[in-house]
Order: sequence, then C-alpha cells, then structure tokens
Amino acid sequence: MNTQRQQLLHGGAVCSLVALILLCIAWETILAPVRPGVFWPALKVLPLLLPLRGVLRTDLYTMQWSSMLILLYFMEGIVRGWSDSGLSALLGWMEVGLVLIFFTCVVSFLYPYKKAARAKMRAASISKQ
Repeated sequence: MNTQRQQLLHGGAVCSLVALILLCIAWETILAPVRPGVFWPALKVLPLLLPLRGVLRTDLYTMQWSSMLILLYFMEGIVRGWSDSGLSALLGWMEVGLVLIFFTCVVSFLYPYKKAARAKMRAASISKQ
C-alpha cells in the first residue's frame, strides 16, 4: 500500500507533528509565554514526543493512538484561540491548523489499512461458517 498518495500523507503527518512540537516550544518559551521567564508550560510538548518515533517509522498502531492524543492539542488551540488575545490567539489558531493537518493525514493514511483489515475479518468469518 505504499503509493505516492500514502507517502504524501505520511510526509504531511510527520511535518505537521514536527511543526506542532516546534510551535509549542517556541510559543511557551519565546513568542508568547504565559509569564515571561517561566518555561515549564513548554513541557506540554512531552506527550507529542512519545509518538514521534512511531510516526516517523510509519508504525500503524502508533499512528492510530496519536490521532487521538493530538485532539488534546486541538482543544487547547481552540480554547487559547478564543480566549487569548494578540499573538497568543494567533498561535492557538496555528496549533489548531497543524492538528487538523496531522489528524487528516493520519486518518487518510490509515484508511486503506483499516479497509483491508475489515475485508480480511469478513473473509475469515465467512470461511468459518
């Protein structure tokens, strides 16, 4: 299933995940920290580092659970986009955009694999009857 479309979707997922990690670090340390000189909010990127290796290696299981993990960052981006002002709000909407790109790429990437697995399950259940 390694078509050009799949490679493009995988590349989009990797790029958006790396961009989201970099955005969150820059946001909380340099661009618009919650309080200047306080860097602990940048630790919010740690959960994003967990799936990075698996996404880079195209591990299907990691891509599945990371598509759920990323939704936490979607919620944060929505909240900060609506409630913050100025640059912080803009960064919140950028976070939402990167999350949507990642989520769309991962779900689209996984679709053919899920479809094949369902067909295999159906074939196995038919052969048992």
